Amino acid sequence: MKYMDEFRDPTLVQAVIAELWRTAVRPHVIMEICGGQTHAIVRSGLDRLLPPGLTLAHGPGCPVCVTPLETLDQAMAIACRPDVIFTSYGDMLRVPGSDGDLFGVRARGGDVRVVYSPLDAVRLAQENPARQVVFFAIGFETTAPANATSVVQARRLGLRNFTILASQVCVPGAMRAILSSPDNRVEAFLAAGHVCTVMGWREYTPIAREHGVPIVVTGFEPLDIARGILLAVKQLEAGRAEVENAYERVVTEPGNPGAQTAVREVFRVGDRVWRGLGVIPDGGLHLRDEWSEFDAAKRFDVSRVKPVESPICIAGEILKGLRLPADCPAFDDPCTPDHPLGATMVSAEGTCNAYHRYGRGREETE
Repeated sequence: MKYMDEFRDPTLVQAVIAELWRTAVRPHVIMEICGGQTHAIVRSGLDRLLPPGLTLAHGPGCPVCVTPLETLDQAMAIACRPDVIFTSYGDMLRVPGSDGDLFGVRARGGDVRVVYSPLDAVRLAQENPARQVVFFAIGFETTAPANATSVVQARRLGLRNFTILASQVCVPGAMRAILSSPDNRVEAFLAAGHVCTVMGWREYTPIAREHGVPIVVTGFEPLDIARGILLAVKQLEAGRAEVENAYERVVTEPGNPGAQTAVREVFRVGDRVWRGLGVIPDGGLHLRDEWSEFDAAKRFDVSRVKPVESPICIAGEILKGLRLPADCPAFDDPCTPDHPLGATMVSAEGTCNAYHRYGRGREETE
């Protein structure tokens, strides 16, 4: 199958790994920013093939994982209302809030529905004019164009019963926050290819220059990731800090201008809370004032929600790339995908979920 089998070919991957062993002279720490890449790395065992001293730090690239606990609690408070149809992608329903999850709300009678697109939620609002329909709009820049389009479409249709609860986050702000942290150990980034498909890579150039870190746009198959690591190591060994594109078959420098225009029409960049990382300057998107009528948090006045994190979950340090899942005293007992204490265990892109799914246990920290 073109563009799939070729990038999973063990012989091609081994050739890149062999070159990596010849190239890596000094120890380095490289962070893959995307949860999809983390799962690909752990599933394929790619991290176990790297030369000594070359470490992959798993980053906060899982939008489910970094959705703030406060926002999850707001979602549950809204979903409990009898006049609301609360819609979401399926991966958010099991994410624990301060007291339960959206599945629990549904079990208690809340009208919580899984949709595959925000436009499905717009259609539900058309079909149910007597109910308020709320879409849980989470994600990185990849989901922002569709979420923006849903709001525009709702206005065109004159729908007064449609809103979004937005937790849109932006990768560049998180990169800067990680690099500016006093405990940072990241020397290079593998940038998420799907984000760059939308946004291009121009916004990463000043980050690479200001912080002196290579940033390599990378795909999601083993060969993509191995090549991205190799390009990052070559830069580190040569003392360079540039943006390179290792996902040429999908990503271009300008990205998708049409999608970017749609996002700018509805959203503005501003400070946003990331679960585990705190408030990140320019870390996310917010509805512009002229679209505030579609803001569910304002319509339902849930600003007074007070979240309570699990006292034993260390997801915040895992999201920063400082700890591994097996460092957590709750990993695999009692925290499992069926009974998660944190979002990194339940999300299909979470680091803890990857380590649990592919049998990475306590030996990883020994």
